[in-house]
Amino acid sequence: MNVDLHAQKLDPFKQNERPEAVLLVADDPELTKIVVAWTSLDVRPVEKPSHPQGESERDVWDWLWANAHYSLDDLAERSSLTTPLVERKLKPLIGNRVLYPDGTVNSFVQRYLREQVLKLFDVKPRKPVKST
Repeated sequence: MNVDLHAQKLDPFKQNERPEAVLLVADDPELTKIVVAWTSLDVRPVEKPSHPQGESERDVWDWLWANAHYSLDDLAERSSLTTPLVERKLKPLIGNRVLYPDGTVNSFVQRYLREQVLKLFDVKPRKPVKST
């Protein structure tokens, strides 16, 4: 039941993503590491969630995060950063809706990161050496 409610409350945020979220991670390698690590972290709703205090967008967003279970230490380990740094850097990622409290990431950010990876592997074919 709580998983369904969590997913139901999260869906409108995913349906109304903002592409500007990419700008937050574009030039910050530490934020990028956290985003990449987030997708492999065990994130799930708590077993007995509280009820949202209100129905405003902010109330629901805060409720979703208050009822998400994840390990900050595991996130730090996976991102090769210190726990205090991850804790500090996590706040803008959550506040700007780059990370979702179900272990997923803003789709615009995800696409951007995939494009960056493809650029890393974009090797142009060498010109054949002419025999003399």
